Amino acid sequence: MRKFWIITKDVYLKNVKSISFLIMILVPFIMLGIIYVAGNFAQQNSDVNKIGVLADNEQISQQMSQVKTDDFEFKAVDSEEKAQKELSEEKIDAYLVVSTENDKINGMLYSENSLGQSTQLLIQQQLTGLQSMLRASQLGISPEEVASLSQQASLTRQKVNFDSKGKMTVGEDNSTVQYVVSYVATIVLFIIILTYAQIIAQEIASEKGTRIMEVILSSTTAQKHFYGKLTGVLLVALTQMALYGIIFGVGYNQFKDMEMVKNILDGISLDNLIGPFLWYSLLFMIFGILIFSVLAALCGSLVNKAEDTAKAILPVTYLSLGGYMLGLILGASDPNNIVIR
Repeated sequence: MRKFWIITKDVYLKNVKSISFLIMILVPFIMLGIIYVAGNFAQQNSDVNKIGVLADNEQISQQMSQVKTDDFEFKAVDSEEKAQKELSEEKIDAYLVVSTENDKINGMLYSENSLGQSTQLLIQQQLTGLQSMLRASQLGISPEEVASLSQQASLTRQKVNFDSKGKMTVGEDNSTVQYVVSYVATIVLFIIILTYAQIIAQEIASEKGTRIMEVILSSTTAQKHFYGKLTGVLLVALTQMALYGIIFGVGYNQFKDMEMVKNILDGISLDNLIGPFLWYSLLFMIFGILIFSVLAALCGSLVNKAEDTAKAILPVTYLSLGGYMLGLILGASDPNNIVIR
């Protein structure tokens, strides 16, 4: 057992003291900082898309000219030639030709560059609202009655439980918090697997093809060597997770009074977050890291040269990628799917 812990300690200290481990710790925070700075820069320098409107119905042009959002604003133009000229001179970002046929509104958007799917969807919603108002006026329905007809129905969900006697009790629905926890756990698990699968396989295969392996196996068994290296790398992963936990705790106490942090945490109860589901998710992550680590170590033990490690861990990469996609896509849309369960 002493030789096992010597191997484990050597692998652990070698990785923790390396520059690459420090980079792994700092990279997420550097990326968050870059995203934050880039977001603020984009928000401060973002321009509102100006869209010219050419309609065969003057009332439509007037109503759309009054619409202004954070993404775009409409500007009435007299003719298509003028719209094309302003578009070529970059006075407008696009122009919209609106035609009415019976009680149907058709719109054709012309632009040199894409305005984005969200902007096009908002423009389509504006045209749909105008079409509803046009049809309502033809039917003699007031705008207030149209608004009441288009008002959405209310739907709420209530979680229930049944005891051993079959009696139903109403519980608290924490599905939103659970979704956030599972979403974050899936992403973190995938990143850790991709990061440490290569490290584990490299550690296992590092002595392959050299005479040092003969010296190692003369002092200890292959089994102790294998599990010692695997345990050492797993302790490195646990150290990284523990450091993130400490940094998160200290950072929360320091920045919890900031307006941005309050907006993010608004509506999220820490009592609901720190519950059984969180501990189940952490247990799931630990087992996931352990299983994929063993698989990566097995793949690393199959190669004859350390240079072939990247090829050997491809099964681990593909399996983790499949679980990642299932967790984010299928898990969000259909959490009771038989594949997820």
